[in-house]
Amino acid sequence: MLDTDYYELLQVSRDADEKTIKSAYRRLAMECHPDRNGGCRDSEAKFKAITEAYDCLKDPQKRAAYDRFGKAAFQNGGFGGAAQDFGSFSDIFENIFGEFMNGAHADRRGNVLRGSDLRYDLEITLEDAFSGKEVELQVDSTAACEPCGGSGAKPGTSARTCQMCGGRGQVRASQGFFVVERTCPSCRGVGEVIADPCPSCRGEGRVEKRKMLQVRVPAGVDEGTRIRLSGEGEAGVRGGPAGDLYIFVHVARHPLFQREGTTLFARCPVSFTTAALGGVIEVPGLDRTRHEIRIPAGIQSGKQIRQRGAGMPVLNGRGHGDMVIQVEVETPTRLSARQKELLEEFRATETGEECPESSSFFKKIKGFWEEVTG
Repeated sequence: MLDTDYYELLQVSRDADEKTIKSAYRRLAMECHPDRNGGCRDSEAKFKAITEAYDCLKDPQKRAAYDRFGKAAFQNGGFGGAAQDFGSFSDIFENIFGEFMNGAHADRRGNVLRGSDLRYDLEITLEDAFSGKEVELQVDSTAACEPCGGSGAKPGTSARTCQMCGGRGQVRASQGFFVVERTCPSCRGVGEVIADPCPSCRGEGRVEKRKMLQVRVPAGVDEGTRIRLSGEGEAGVRGGPAGDLYIFVHVARHPLFQREGTTLFARCPVSFTTAALGGVIEVPGLDRTRHEIRIPAGIQSGKQIRQRGAGMPVLNGRGHGDMVIQVEVETPTRLSARQKELLEEFRATETGEECPESSSFFKKIKGFWEEVTG
């Protein structure tokens, strides 16, 4: 059976077209696969034979060599063996029907190579992140060649189907029972070759170009926010679709605020007299308004005061977060003689009730020493 003519094995005429050969192989492979015949050795042998025949006749170059020289064309390192590892029934099902389910194999135009995606790192201020900003970017990329319209062929000419892969963009190499499929080295997976390349792009269909883009950075963006510009990446090879441009936003450190989500945090030092007596301080917001923060009398260092709605805007949403002021009571370090005199007078009048936490702490220390000394 292994010496039977390939056309006879597939039960087709010698002038059968590719579609007829493919249909015949699909039918016979389904009938003869060993998984469907209880592992029958005869079925296994027949299956290998029809697979060998199909692997030869579906390839235009191999078929032409077979029609002229028969199986001798594949001996002594001609095109290599055609045997395949038949694998499981599900594997051969995928092999048989894969070309019908995958448009990239059925249509050689599907083999065009998509352009690469590009990355752009954009640094903005926290104020820009608060209000949003229109920025102009200068991006070095590639664009479709105008003289050839991105085809890569010299104007007035066109590409032709690659003879090595038959327009599929993939070639197969057999090693024993294993078949390796790789990108066609002649057309680089495109399925077409250019005999007369365009002098402007040297057959690539694209040229290097610097372009200016206007980008709207929305209010509320945070560190690491990614903005995608579809089709603004590199142009595809020989008319392939362009890639995308991804803009990664980086927010510069702010001298006053730290951000956590939509909440703004700020440390605010206040004098010990303001902390003791209370008062009002002004904090500039990112919205360029002055926010009055009321300090209650007797506030302690580390206490936080929340200003509702004065934080960052919600990205692609409504409303704002809060502003949180953390009070840090500052002890004076430079006192005039009169100020020292007034503080001495104040200390002379202290009863311990003015600072209850301090009084409680020292009472505990006194009790501890009394227990130790007995």
